[in-house]
Amino acid sequence: MTYAASSSERIGLLPALERQEALETLAVRHFKAALLMEDEEELPLDASFFDIGLTSLRLMDVKQSLEQELGLEIDSTALFNQPTVEQLVEYLSGILEARA
Repeated sequence: MTYAASSSERIGLLPALERQEALETLAVRHFKAALLMEDEEELPLDASFFDIGLTSLRLMDVKQSLEQELGLEIDSTALFNQPTVEQLVEYLSGILEARA
């Protein structure tokens, strides 16, 4: 079993609130890495991806890294329909809940 599969399965089996928290932690880590932010820096979860400094190319990098770690495909339109970290986490949580 790959790390991605076990990460996705582990998070997907968590109760809803814990799943949201685990996904938020994961997403924040990937977004901070793309933005070259330090761990202690605050990432605004309710600001749009472009307002926090992401370009379309960097956003696709984050999408791919999340897909790889979670072992699932994220529809590119979801990033524009859910344009904040907070909304993306809710979207991902729904996908994992449906898979469980």
